[in-house]
Amino acid sequence: MSNPTELDSDIAVMQTLLQRQKTAHLQEGAPSLELRYDRLDRLDALLAGNADKLAQAMSEDFGSRSRQASQLYDVLALRQSIQHCRAHLPQWLQSEHHDAPYSGAELRVDFQPKGVVGVVSPWNFPVQLALGPVVCILGAGNRAILKPSELTPATSALMQQLIAASFDQTELAVVTGGPDIGVAFTQLAFDHLIFTGGTSVGRHVARAAADNLVPLTLELGGKSPAIIGSSADLHQAVGRIMAAKTVNAGQICIAPDYVLIPRGQEDAFVAEAGAAVAAMFPTLKDNPDYTSIINQRHFARINGLVDDARAKGARVVEINPAQEDFSEPSLHRIAPTLVLDTTPDMDIVHEEIFGPVLPVLAYDSIEQAIAYINARPRPLALYYFGKDEAEERRVLQSTTSGAVTVNDCLSHVAAEDLPFGGIGDSGMGAYHGRYGFLTFSHAKAIYRQAEAPPAEALLRPPYAQPIKQFLAQALGQTGQ
Repeated sequence: MSNPTELDSDIAVMQTLLQRQKTAHLQEGAPSLELRYDRLDRLDALLAGNADKLAQAMSEDFGSRSRQASQLYDVLALRQSIQHCRAHLPQWLQSEHHDAPYSGAELRVDFQPKGVVGVVSPWNFPVQLALGPVVCILGAGNRAILKPSELTPATSALMQQLIAASFDQTELAVVTGGPDIGVAFTQLAFDHLIFTGGTSVGRHVARAAADNLVPLTLELGGKSPAIIGSSADLHQAVGRIMAAKTVNAGQICIAPDYVLIPRGQEDAFVAEAGAAVAAMFPTLKDNPDYTSIINQRHFARINGLVDDARAKGARVVEINPAQEDFSEPSLHRIAPTLVLDTTPDMDIVHEEIFGPVLPVLAYDSIEQAIAYINARPRPLALYYFGKDEAEERRVLQSTTSGAVTVNDCLSHVAAEDLPFGGIGDSGMGAYHGRYGFLTFSHAKAIYRQAEAPPAEALLRPPYAQPIKQFLAQALGQTGQ
Protein backbone atom coordinates (compact mmCIF):
# COMPACT_ATOMS: atom_id res chain seq x y z
CA MET A 1 0.00 0.00 0.00
CA SER A 2 1.23 3.50 -0.78
CA ASN A 3 1.51 5.99 2.06
CA PRO A 4 -0.94 8.94 1.82
CA THR A 5 1.62 11.32 0.31
CA GLU A 6 2.74 8.81 -2.33
CA LEU A 7 -0.86 7.91 -3.12
CA ASP A 8 -1.85 11.55 -3.58
CA SER A 9 1.12 12.01 -5.91
CA ASP A 10 0.22 8.90 -7.92
CA ILE A 11 -3.40 10.02 -8.22
CA ALA A 12 -2.26 13.44 -9.44
CA VAL A 13 -0.10 11.75 -12.09
CA MET A 14 -3.07 9.65 -13.28
CA GLN A 15 -5.37 12.69 -13.36
CA THR A 16 -2.82 14.65 -15.39
CA LEU A 17 -2.38 11.76 -17.80
CA LEU A 18 -6.14 11.43 -18.23
CA GLN A 19 -6.49 15.15 -18.88
CA ARG A 20 -3.67 15.10 -21.44
CA GLN A 21 -5.37 12.26 -23.32
CA LYS A 22 -8.76 13.98 -23.20
CA THR A 23 -7.27 17.24 -24.47
CA ALA A 24 -5.50 15.45 -27.31
CA HIS A 25 -8.72 13.68 -28.25
CA LEU A 26 -10.67 16.93 -28.40
CA GLN A 27 -7.95 18.79 -30.30
CA GLU A 28 -7.18 16.08 -32.85
CA GLY A 29 -10.63 14.56 -33.25
CA ALA A 30 -11.36 11.08 -34.53
CA PRO A 31 -8.24 9.47 -35.98
CA SER A 32 -8.11 8.54 -39.64
CA LEU A 33 -8.22 4.92 -40.76
CA GLU A 34 -4.51 5.18 -41.53
CA LEU A 35 -3.68 6.33 -37.99
CA ARG A 36 -5.78 3.53 -36.51
CA TYR A 37 -3.85 1.07 -38.68
CA ASP A 38 -0.59 2.60 -37.52
CA ARG A 39 -1.51 2.21 -33.85
CA LEU A 40 -2.60 -1.39 -34.36
CA ASP A 41 0.56 -2.14 -36.32
CA ARG A 42 2.72 -0.73 -33.55
CA LEU A 43 0.92 -2.92 -31.03
CA ASP A 44 1.38 -5.94 -33.29
CA ALA A 45 5.09 -5.21 -33.73
CA LEU A 46 5.48 -4.84 -29.97
CA LEU A 47 4.01 -8.32 -29.47
CA ALA A 48 5.89 -9.96 -32.32
CA GLY A 49 9.23 -8.54 -31.31
CA ASN A 50 8.92 -9.32 -27.61
CA ALA A 51 7.12 -12.66 -27.47
CA ASP A 52 10.00 -14.34 -25.66
CA LYS A 53 10.43 -11.51 -23.15
CA LEU A 54 6.71 -11.47 -22.39
CA ALA A 55 6.60 -15.25 -21.92
CA GLN A 56 9.62 -15.09 -19.61
CA ALA A 57 8.04 -12.32 -17.54
CA MET A 58 4.82 -14.29 -17.18
CA SER A 59 6.74 -17.39 -16.08
CA GLU A 60 8.62 -15.32 -13.53
CA ASP A 61 5.36 -13.97 -12.12
CA PHE A 62 3.72 -17.39 -11.86
CA GLY A 63 6.81 -19.20 -10.59
CA SER A 64 6.47 -21.46 -13.62
CA ARG A 65 4.30 -21.01 -16.68
CA SER A 66 4.64 -22.73 -20.02
CA ARG A 67 6.46 -20.54 -22.53
CA GLN A 68 4.46 -22.13 -25.35
CA ALA A 69 1.14 -21.59 -23.56
CA SER A 70 2.00 -17.93 -22.94
CA GLN A 71 2.96 -17.37 -26.56
CA LEU A 72 -0.14 -19.19 -27.76
CA TYR A 73 -2.82 -17.78 -25.48
CA ASP A 74 -1.40 -14.35 -24.69
CA VAL A 75 0.73 -13.31 -27.67
CA LEU A 76 -0.54 -15.16 -30.75
CA ALA A 77 -4.18 -14.75 -29.73
CA LEU A 78 -3.67 -10.99 -29.52
CA ARG A 79 -1.95 -10.81 -32.88
CA GLN A 80 -4.89 -12.64 -34.44
CA SER A 81 -7.28 -10.17 -32.83
CA ILE A 82 -5.29 -7.30 -34.29
CA GLN A 83 -5.37 -8.79 -37.77
CA HIS A 84 -9.12 -9.38 -37.55
CA CYS A 85 -9.73 -5.80 -36.42
CA ARG A 86 -7.46 -4.42 -39.11
CA ALA A 87 -9.18 -6.40 -41.85
CA HIS A 88 -12.70 -5.30 -40.86
CA LEU A 89 -12.18 -1.71 -39.74
CA PRO A 90 -13.13 -0.10 -43.09
CA GLN A 91 -16.47 -1.91 -42.97
CA TRP A 92 -17.12 -1.16 -39.29
CA LEU A 93 -16.43 2.54 -39.79
CA GLN A 94 -19.15 2.90 -42.42
CA SER A 95 -22.23 4.84 -41.34
CA GLU A 96 -25.46 2.92 -41.01
CA HIS A 97 -28.28 4.28 -43.18
CA HIS A 98 -31.92 3.69 -42.26
CA ASP A 99 -35.31 4.25 -43.86
CA ALA A 100 -36.76 7.72 -43.24
CA PRO A 101 -40.35 8.28 -42.10
CA TYR A 102 -41.13 10.11 -45.31
CA SER A 103 -39.57 11.15 -48.58
CA GLY A 104 -36.70 13.61 -48.51
CA ALA A 105 -35.51 12.96 -44.94
CA GLU A 106 -32.27 11.10 -44.24
CA LEU A 107 -31.35 8.91 -41.25
CA ARG A 108 -27.91 7.56 -40.40
CA VAL A 109 -25.78 6.42 -37.49
CA ASP A 110 -22.12 7.47 -37.30
CA PHE A 111 -19.67 5.64 -35.03
CA GLN A 112 -17.62 8.12 -33.06
CA PRO A 113 -14.75 7.40 -30.63
CA LYS A 114 -15.84 7.85 -27.03
CA GLY A 115 -12.53 9.42 -26.03
CA VAL A 116 -10.33 7.96 -23.28
CA VAL A 117 -10.94 4.42 -22.04
CA GLY A 118 -9.62 3.05 -18.76
CA VAL A 119 -8.64 -0.63 -18.70
CA VAL A 120 -8.24 -2.60 -15.46
CA SER A 121 -6.84 -6.04 -16.25
CA PRO A 122 -6.29 -9.21 -14.16
CA TRP A 123 -3.31 -11.45 -13.48
CA ASN A 124 -4.35 -14.79 -14.95
CA PHE A 125 -3.68 -13.93 -18.61
CA PRO A 126 -1.75 -10.76 -17.89
CA VAL A 127 -0.97 -9.79 -21.50
CA GLN A 128 -4.00 -11.05 -23.40
CA LEU A 129 -6.59 -9.65 -20.98
CA ALA A 130 -4.72 -6.36 -20.73
CA LEU A 131 -4.24 -5.72 -24.42
CA GLY A 132 -7.25 -7.57 -25.83
CA PRO A 133 -9.60 -4.69 -24.99
CA VAL A 134 -6.93 -2.23 -26.17
CA VAL A 135 -7.13 -3.70 -29.69
CA CYS A 136 -10.83 -2.82 -29.84
CA ILE A 137 -10.27 0.53 -28.12
CA LEU A 138 -7.63 1.66 -30.62
CA GLY A 139 -9.61 0.28 -33.54
CA ALA A 140 -12.60 2.37 -32.46
CA GLY A 141 -10.35 5.45 -32.47
CA ASN A 142 -9.98 5.96 -28.74
CA ARG A 143 -7.03 6.52 -26.44
CA ALA A 144 -6.41 4.30 -23.43
CA ILE A 145 -4.80 4.10 -20.01
CA LEU A 146 -4.10 0.59 -18.74
CA LYS A 147 -3.85 -0.50 -15.10
CA PRO A 148 -2.53 -4.09 -15.07
CA SER A 149 -2.54 -6.37 -12.04
CA GLU A 150 -0.07 -5.90 -9.22
CA LEU A 151 0.06 -9.72 -8.86
CA THR A 152 2.11 -9.97 -12.06
CA PRO A 153 4.68 -7.22 -11.45
CA ALA A 154 7.30 -8.41 -13.95
CA THR A 155 4.76 -8.60 -16.78
CA SER A 156 3.16 -5.28 -15.84
CA ALA A 157 6.52 -3.50 -15.72
CA LEU A 158 7.56 -4.97 -19.07
CA MET A 159 4.29 -3.91 -20.72
CA GLN A 160 4.72 -0.43 -19.31
CA GLN A 161 8.24 -0.23 -20.73
CA LEU A 162 7.33 -1.62 -24.16
CA ILE A 163 4.23 0.54 -24.57
CA ALA A 164 6.12 3.69 -23.54
CA ALA A 165 8.68 2.92 -26.26
CA SER A 166 6.02 2.43 -28.95
CA PHE A 167 3.29 4.93 -28.09
CA ASP A 168 3.05 8.54 -27.05
CA GLN A 169 1.46 8.86 -23.61
CA THR A 170 -1.48 10.68 -25.16
CA GLU A 171 -2.27 7.55 -27.24
CA LEU A 172 -1.72 4.64 -24.87
CA ALA A 173 -0.14 4.53 -21.42
CA VAL A 174 0.31 2.14 -18.50
CA VAL A 175 0.12 2.94 -14.80
CA THR A 176 1.18 0.43 -12.17
CA GLY A 177 0.60 0.07 -8.48
CA GLY A 178 -1.26 -1.86 -5.81
CA PRO A 179 -4.93 -2.08 -4.85
CA ASP A 180 -5.06 1.54 -3.63
CA ILE A 181 -3.93 2.74 -7.06
CA GLY A 182 -6.51 0.43 -8.64
CA VAL A 183 -9.29 1.93 -6.53
CA ALA A 184 -8.23 5.48 -7.41
CA PHE A 185 -7.98 4.50 -11.08
CA THR A 186 -11.61 3.33 -11.18
CA GLN A 187 -12.70 6.66 -9.66
CA LEU A 188 -11.33 8.69 -12.59
CA ALA A 189 -13.74 10.31 -15.05
CA PHE A 190 -12.97 8.17 -18.08
CA ASP A 191 -15.20 8.17 -21.14
CA HIS A 192 -15.53 4.39 -20.71
CA LEU A 193 -14.11 1.88 -18.24
CA ILE A 194 -13.57 -1.86 -18.71
CA PHE A 195 -12.75 -4.09 -15.75
CA THR A 196 -11.83 -7.77 -15.92
CA GLY A 197 -11.72 -9.60 -12.61
CA GLY A 198 -13.78 -11.10 -9.82
CA THR A 199 -17.46 -10.44 -9.22
CA SER A 200 -16.99 -9.00 -5.70
CA VAL A 201 -14.46 -6.42 -6.92
CA GLY A 202 -16.63 -5.75 -9.97
CA ARG A 203 -19.38 -4.48 -7.68
CA HIS A 204 -16.98 -1.91 -6.18
CA VAL A 205 -15.85 -0.86 -9.66
CA ALA A 206 -19.47 -0.36 -10.71
CA ARG A 207 -20.09 1.91 -7.72
CA ALA A 208 -16.98 3.95 -8.49
CA ALA A 209 -17.93 4.33 -12.14
CA ALA A 210 -21.44 5.39 -11.18
CA ASP A 211 -20.15 8.45 -9.34
CA ASN A 212 -18.89 9.89 -12.64
CA LEU A 213 -21.57 8.21 -14.81
CA VAL A 214 -18.78 6.41 -16.66
CA PRO A 215 -20.06 3.81 -19.17
CA LEU A 216 -18.88 0.45 -17.91
CA THR A 217 -17.99 -2.98 -19.22
CA LEU A 218 -17.50 -5.70 -16.60
CA GLU A 219 -15.90 -9.00 -17.55
CA LEU A 220 -16.32 -11.10 -14.42
CA GLY A 221 -16.33 -14.82 -13.69
CA GLY A 222 -18.62 -17.28 -12.00
CA LYS A 223 -19.15 -21.00 -11.89
CA SER A 224 -19.35 -22.13 -15.51
CA PRO A 225 -20.98 -25.56 -15.84
CA ALA A 226 -20.20 -28.36 -18.26
CA ILE A 227 -23.17 -30.63 -18.96
CA ILE A 228 -22.46 -34.10 -20.30
CA GLY A 229 -25.63 -35.41 -21.92
CA SER A 230 -26.50 -39.10 -22.05
CA SER A 231 -25.81 -39.07 -25.81
CA ALA A 232 -22.29 -37.64 -25.46
CA ASP A 233 -19.11 -39.38 -26.51
CA LEU A 234 -17.76 -39.66 -22.98
CA HIS A 235 -14.14 -40.20 -24.00
CA GLN A 236 -14.16 -37.09 -26.19
CA ALA A 237 -16.13 -34.98 -23.71
CA VAL A 238 -13.92 -35.75 -20.72
CA GLY A 239 -10.75 -35.26 -22.76
CA ARG A 240 -11.87 -31.82 -23.85
CA ILE A 241 -13.10 -30.84 -20.39
CA MET A 242 -9.82 -31.83 -18.74
CA ALA A 243 -7.81 -30.09 -21.45
CA ALA A 244 -9.76 -26.89 -20.69
CA LYS A 245 -9.53 -27.35 -16.93
CA THR A 246 -5.74 -27.65 -17.04
CA VAL A 247 -5.13 -24.61 -19.25
CA ASN A 248 -3.20 -22.24 -16.98
CA ALA A 249 -3.91 -24.76 -14.19
CA GLY A 250 -7.57 -23.77 -14.25
CA GLN A 251 -6.81 -20.09 -13.63
CA ILE A 252 -9.14 -18.85 -16.35
CA CYS A 253 -12.52 -17.20 -16.01
CA ILE A 254 -14.19 -19.45 -18.60
CA ALA A 255 -12.79 -22.74 -17.29
CA PRO A 256 -15.46 -25.35 -16.55
CA ASP A 257 -16.07 -24.92 -12.82
CA TYR A 258 -18.16 -28.06 -12.33
CA VAL A 259 -19.46 -30.98 -14.38
CA LEU A 260 -23.00 -32.32 -14.46
CA ILE A 261 -23.09 -35.97 -15.58
CA PRO A 262 -25.84 -38.62 -15.79
CA ARG A 263 -25.97 -40.59 -12.56
CA GLY A 264 -24.02 -43.81 -12.80
CA GLN A 265 -21.30 -42.39 -15.07
CA GLU A 266 -19.22 -40.81 -12.30
CA ASP A 267 -16.63 -43.60 -12.09
CA ALA A 268 -16.31 -43.70 -15.87
CA PHE A 269 -15.66 -39.95 -15.79
CA VAL A 270 -12.92 -40.44 -13.19
CA ALA A 271 -11.23 -43.11 -15.30
CA GLU A 272 -11.39 -41.04 -18.49
CA ALA A 273 -10.14 -37.95 -16.67
CA GLY A 274 -7.15 -39.84 -15.31
CA ALA A 275 -6.24 -41.09 -18.76
CA ALA A 276 -6.67 -37.64 -20.33
CA VAL A 277 -4.44 -35.93 -17.77
CA ALA A 278 -1.77 -38.65 -18.02
CA ALA A 279 -1.67 -38.22 -21.81
CA MET A 280 -1.11 -34.47 -21.49
CA PHE A 281 1.05 -34.46 -18.36
CA PRO A 282 2.93 -37.72 -17.68
CA THR A 283 4.53 -35.76 -14.84
CA LEU A 284 3.33 -32.61 -13.11
CA LYS A 285 5.74 -31.46 -10.42
CA ASP A 286 8.54 -30.18 -12.66
CA ASN A 287 6.72 -30.26 -15.98
CA PRO A 288 7.26 -26.92 -17.78
CA ASP A 289 3.93 -27.39 -19.56
CA TYR A 290 1.99 -27.33 -16.28
CA THR A 291 1.40 -23.93 -14.70
CA SER A 292 1.88 -23.07 -11.04
CA ILE A 293 -0.74 -21.30 -8.95
CA ILE A 294 -0.06 -17.55 -9.01
CA ASN A 295 0.81 -17.09 -5.31
CA GLN A 296 0.59 -18.55 -1.83
CA ARG A 297 -2.75 -16.91 -1.04
CA HIS A 298 -4.52 -18.47 -4.02
CA PHE A 299 -2.69 -21.77 -3.45
CA ALA A 300 -3.99 -21.88 0.12
CA ARG A 301 -7.49 -20.81 -0.95
CA ILE A 302 -7.83 -23.64 -3.52
CA ASN A 303 -6.46 -26.26 -1.12
CA GLY A 304 -8.81 -24.91 1.52
CA LEU A 305 -11.81 -25.57 -0.73
CA VAL A 306 -10.67 -29.17 -1.25
CA ASP A 307 -9.97 -29.69 2.45
CA ASP A 308 -13.39 -28.32 3.38
CA ALA A 309 -15.11 -30.64 0.90
CA ARG A 310 -13.13 -33.67 2.10
CA ALA A 311 -13.91 -32.91 5.74
CA LYS A 312 -17.62 -32.74 4.93
CA GLY A 313 -17.69 -36.11 3.20
CA ALA A 314 -16.73 -35.53 -0.43
CA ARG A 315 -14.75 -38.12 -2.36
CA VAL A 316 -11.56 -36.44 -3.57
CA VAL A 317 -9.59 -37.97 -6.44
CA GLU A 318 -6.16 -36.48 -7.15
CA ILE A 319 -4.92 -37.21 -10.67
CA ASN A 320 -1.18 -37.64 -10.20
CA PRO A 321 0.12 -39.88 -13.03
CA ALA A 322 3.69 -40.21 -11.72
CA GLN A 323 2.65 -40.31 -8.04
CA GLU A 324 4.82 -37.29 -7.27
CA ASP A 325 5.16 -35.60 -3.90
CA PHE A 326 3.39 -32.23 -3.85
CA SER A 327 3.93 -31.60 -0.16
CA GLU A 328 6.43 -28.79 -0.82
CA PRO A 329 4.12 -25.74 -0.73
CA SER A 330 6.63 -23.34 -2.28
CA LEU A 331 6.06 -25.06 -5.64
CA HIS A 332 2.49 -23.69 -5.67
CA ARG A 333 1.45 -26.66 -7.81
CA ILE A 334 -1.82 -28.51 -7.43
CA ALA A 335 -2.47 -31.73 -9.32
CA PRO A 336 -5.74 -31.91 -11.27
CA THR A 337 -8.31 -32.95 -8.69
CA LEU A 338 -11.86 -34.28 -8.95
CA VAL A 339 -14.37 -33.79 -6.15
CA LEU A 340 -17.39 -36.12 -6.07
CA ASP A 341 -20.38 -36.60 -3.78
CA THR A 342 -20.59 -32.91 -2.95
CA THR A 343 -23.26 -31.48 -0.65
CA PRO A 344 -24.73 -27.96 -0.47
CA ASP A 345 -22.84 -27.11 2.73
CA MET A 346 -19.44 -27.35 0.99
CA ASP A 347 -17.69 -24.10 0.06
CA ILE A 348 -16.52 -25.56 -3.25
CA VAL A 349 -20.13 -25.74 -4.42
CA HIS A 350 -20.60 -21.99 -4.06
CA GLU A 351 -17.22 -20.33 -4.64
CA GLU A 352 -15.51 -19.93 -8.00
CA ILE A 353 -12.55 -22.31 -7.89
CA PHE A 354 -10.09 -20.70 -10.32
CA GLY A 355 -7.75 -23.67 -10.15
CA PRO A 356 -7.32 -27.28 -11.38
CA VAL A 357 -10.07 -28.68 -9.14
CA LEU A 358 -13.31 -29.95 -10.67
CA PRO A 359 -16.46 -31.02 -8.81
CA VAL A 360 -18.41 -33.77 -10.59
CA LEU A 361 -22.15 -33.76 -9.86
CA ALA A 362 -24.60 -36.48 -10.88
CA TYR A 363 -28.07 -35.73 -12.23
CA ASP A 364 -31.11 -37.92 -12.87
CA SER A 365 -32.67 -35.93 -15.74
CA ILE A 366 -31.68 -33.07 -18.00
CA GLU A 367 -34.46 -31.03 -16.39
CA GLN A 368 -32.77 -31.51 -13.02
CA ALA A 369 -29.43 -30.39 -14.45
CA ILE A 370 -31.02 -27.28 -15.97
CA ALA A 371 -32.81 -26.47 -12.71
CA TYR A 372 -29.53 -26.75 -10.81
CA ILE A 373 -27.87 -24.23 -13.14
CA ASN A 374 -30.83 -21.86 -13.09
CA ALA A 375 -30.94 -21.81 -9.29
CA ARG A 376 -27.51 -20.17 -9.29
CA PRO A 377 -26.05 -16.89 -10.62
CA ARG A 378 -25.78 -16.75 -14.39
CA PRO A 379 -22.38 -18.08 -15.53
CA LEU A 380 -19.89 -16.55 -17.92
CA ALA A 381 -19.85 -19.71 -20.05
CA LEU A 382 -21.79 -22.95 -20.38
CA TYR A 383 -20.62 -26.14 -22.08
CA TYR A 384 -22.90 -28.86 -23.42
CA PHE A 385 -21.71 -32.21 -24.70
CA GLY A 386 -24.09 -34.48 -26.58
CA LYS A 387 -25.55 -35.57 -29.91
CA ASP A 388 -29.22 -35.20 -28.97
CA GLU A 389 -30.34 -32.09 -30.87
CA ALA A 390 -33.61 -31.78 -28.95
CA GLU A 391 -31.77 -31.92 -25.63
CA GLU A 392 -29.22 -29.40 -26.88
CA ARG A 393 -32.04 -27.00 -27.83
CA ARG A 394 -33.62 -27.51 -24.41
CA VAL A 395 -30.36 -26.60 -22.66
CA LEU A 396 -29.72 -23.56 -24.88
CA GLN A 397 -33.26 -22.23 -24.58
CA SER A 398 -33.70 -22.88 -20.85
CA THR A 399 -30.43 -21.48 -19.52
CA THR A 400 -28.84 -18.04 -19.67
CA SER A 401 -25.09 -17.57 -19.78
CA GLY A 402 -22.56 -15.22 -21.29
CA ALA A 403 -21.76 -17.72 -24.05
CA VAL A 404 -22.06 -21.39 -24.91
CA THR A 405 -19.71 -23.84 -26.58
CA VAL A 406 -21.24 -27.13 -27.73
CA ASN A 407 -19.09 -30.27 -27.64
CA ASP A 408 -16.01 -28.39 -26.50
CA CYS A 409 -14.82 -25.88 -23.91
CA LEU A 410 -13.27 -22.41 -24.30
CA SER A 411 -13.52 -22.40 -28.12
CA HIS A 412 -16.01 -19.53 -28.28
CA VAL A 413 -13.47 -17.08 -26.86
CA ALA A 414 -11.21 -17.51 -29.90
CA ALA A 415 -13.98 -16.64 -32.37
CA GLU A 416 -13.51 -12.92 -33.04
CA ASP A 417 -16.95 -12.61 -34.66
CA LEU A 418 -18.68 -13.64 -31.42
CA PRO A 419 -19.23 -11.24 -28.50
CA PHE A 420 -17.29 -12.08 -25.35
CA GLY A 421 -18.98 -11.06 -22.14
CA GLY A 422 -21.12 -12.11 -19.24
CA ILE A 423 -24.57 -11.45 -17.86
CA GLY A 424 -25.68 -10.74 -14.32
CA ASP A 425 -23.05 -11.81 -11.80
CA SER A 426 -20.72 -12.80 -14.64
CA GLY A 427 -20.58 -9.30 -16.08
CA MET A 428 -22.17 -6.74 -18.37
CA GLY A 429 -21.30 -5.66 -21.88
CA ALA A 430 -19.12 -7.45 -24.41
CA TYR A 431 -16.13 -6.98 -26.65
CA HIS A 432 -14.10 -8.83 -29.34
CA GLY A 433 -14.36 -8.02 -33.03
CA ARG A 434 -17.20 -5.77 -34.13
CA TYR A 435 -18.79 -6.06 -30.70
CA GLY A 436 -15.71 -4.45 -29.20
CA PHE A 437 -15.76 -1.73 -31.83
CA LEU A 438 -19.38 -0.97 -30.93
CA THR A 439 -18.73 -1.10 -27.17
CA PHE A 440 -16.01 1.54 -27.42
CA SER A 441 -17.83 3.70 -29.98
CA HIS A 442 -20.61 6.22 -29.53
CA ALA A 443 -23.41 5.44 -31.98
CA LYS A 444 -24.43 8.97 -32.93
CA ALA A 445 -27.92 9.27 -34.44
CA ILE A 446 -28.16 11.87 -37.23
CA TYR A 447 -31.44 13.01 -38.77
CA ARG A 448 -31.46 15.31 -41.79
CA GLN A 449 -34.84 16.91 -42.34
CA ALA A 450 -36.48 17.15 -45.74
CA GLU A 451 -37.02 20.55 -47.34
CA ALA A 452 -40.79 20.38 -46.95
CA PRO A 453 -41.97 17.46 -44.83
CA PRO A 454 -45.66 16.76 -45.57
CA ALA A 455 -46.64 16.56 -41.90
CA GLU A 456 -44.89 19.74 -40.86
CA ALA A 457 -48.01 21.89 -40.75
CA LEU A 458 -49.91 19.28 -38.75
CA LEU A 459 -47.31 19.16 -35.97
CA ARG A 460 -47.37 22.84 -35.04
CA PRO A 461 -49.98 24.92 -33.25
CA PRO A 462 -52.61 26.00 -33.68
CA TYR A 463 -53.98 22.45 -33.68
CA ALA A 464 -56.83 22.73 -36.12
CA GLN A 465 -59.37 20.22 -37.42
CA PRO A 466 -56.94 18.26 -39.67
CA ILE A 467 -54.72 17.20 -36.74
CA LYS A 468 -57.77 16.37 -34.65
CA GLN A 469 -59.09 14.13 -37.41
CA PHE A 470 -55.67 12.53 -37.86
CA LEU A 471 -55.34 11.76 -34.14
CA ALA A 472 -58.86 10.39 -33.91
CA GLN A 473 -58.17 8.03 -36.79
CA ALA A 474 -54.66 7.04 -35.58
CA LEU A 475 -55.85 6.37 -32.02
CA GLY A 476 -58.99 4.54 -33.09
CA GLN A 477 -61.30 7.12 -31.56
CA THR A 478 -64.80 7.30 -32.97
CA GLY A 479 -67.88 9.33 -32.23
CA GLN A 480 -65.91 12.39 -31.11
